[in-house]
Amino acid sequence: MNAPLLWLVIAWLAYFVIHSLMASLWVKTWVAARWPKFMPWYRLFFNTMATVLLVIPLYLTWAIGGEAVFAWRGVWWWIGNGLAIAALAGFLYSLGHYDGSEFLGLRQLRDGEKRVEDQERFRVSPLHRHVRHPWYFLGLVLIWTRDMTAAMLVSAVMMTLYFVIGSRLEERKLLEYYGEAYREYRRRVPGLLPLPWRRLSRRQAELLERQGNREE
Repeated sequence: MNAPLLWLVIAWLAYFVIHSLMASLWVKTWVAARWPKFMPWYRLFFNTMATVLLVIPLYLTWAIGGEAVFAWRGVWWWIGNGLAIAALAGFLYSLGHYDGSEFLGLRQLRDGEKRVEDQERFRVSPLHRHVRHPWYFLGLVLIWTRDMTAAMLVSAVMMTLYFVIGSRLEERKLLEYYGEAYREYRRRVPGLLPLPWRRLSRRQAELLERQGNREE
């Protein structure tokens, strides 16, 4: 691996470590114990830093550039871009099933929320009935339907690995929040790639939601 690509790997690893640490309960608990007045700002700060720091590996991916090692051509170009458009549509559709104010950190700031734990209720949206992490799945579709330079391929592999590892870390928190209901949900629904034979009906999703919110 040449030096620019090695720096790209290092940039992604640094981003993943910082992002995971900031999202962890123990770091948030540490911050809350020392600067409790900062906690209403924490989620907004986290999102801002995650966005700003992401610019570095993305810029390196663009700057290194290079010749394409793989490109979608002919009918596959239509298939790849069709899948990417479907993924974008999925993102837009999913927004209606998230608490945007909670996700962005605006509700915590408005309410002066100082608790470490996320306060959003356990919800199984239509997409969550098919895959536990629909945004990660849709992100993978967007990533792997692009033409690949060497730099883009390295970034695609690194992001895929982080989605796998990051989803596991995220689920540790979700198990703490929602207990047996999330454990049962995890048993019945795949994590990153939808499988037709592993999904929840609307009724099954509603029952799990009730169980999870009773256990809070």
